[in-house]
Amino acid sequence: MTSQRTSLERELAELRHGIMRVGRLVEALVFNAAQALVRRDEVLAKKAIAGDDEVDSMCKDIERRCVRLVATQQPLARDLRIVFTGIKIISNLERMGDHAVDIARYALNLITCYSSTVADVVLEDITEIARLVQQMVEASLEAYVSDDTSRAREMSSIDDDVDHLYRKTFDAILDLMEKEPEDTRCYVYLLLAALRLERVADRATNIGEDVIYLTTGEWEELN
Repeated sequence: MTSQRTSLERELAELRHGIMRVGRLVEALVFNAAQALVRRDEVLAKKAIAGDDEVDSMCKDIERRCVRLVATQQPLARDLRIVFTGIKIISNLERMGDHAVDIARYALNLITCYSSTVADVVLEDITEIARLVQQMVEASLEAYVSDDTSRAREMSSIDDDVDHLYRKTFDAILDLMEKEPEDTRCYVYLLLAALRLERVADRATNIGEDVIYLTTGEWEELN
């Protein structure tokens, strides 16, 4: 029994380590995509897009590992929660990676349509959204690696700030579309990028909820 327990603990530790590796890759993808957007940086945009395949491959590997753990080790109580939340966190990280790729693609499109007068009025708010979203991704991973429910709960207030800025940006871009219809294509890309950033924030909040469940055994909505 002791040998079986040791084996399970080792596999669970490896599982969490693998999830953190994915998390750090996704964190880099989100950072590169956001920086590509606000800087209109083609190199960073392409780097974010290229990194998504590795994230997808690692996510599938961890999902298979979770299924194998349940089938062969039959974890119970907190051990089962580690596996269950692992699957959920990986799903959220994979979607974050997808959103980062979308943001990077919008950044590439913005480069082709950007002029010196277009978008500066809303870019400041989008830059702040990107900063807050990157902060949320980092905080959600830190909460997970340390089982820190206080850190996880911070997601809620930061997400509120992101939502507020997104609504402000949404209204500003719609107003600009009416005033400057010739630049509508550019504003659409900005609007879609802001939406994807807001979605990444939601996914980070989901991870915060998973951390609380993992640590306490109770579900708590943060959104």
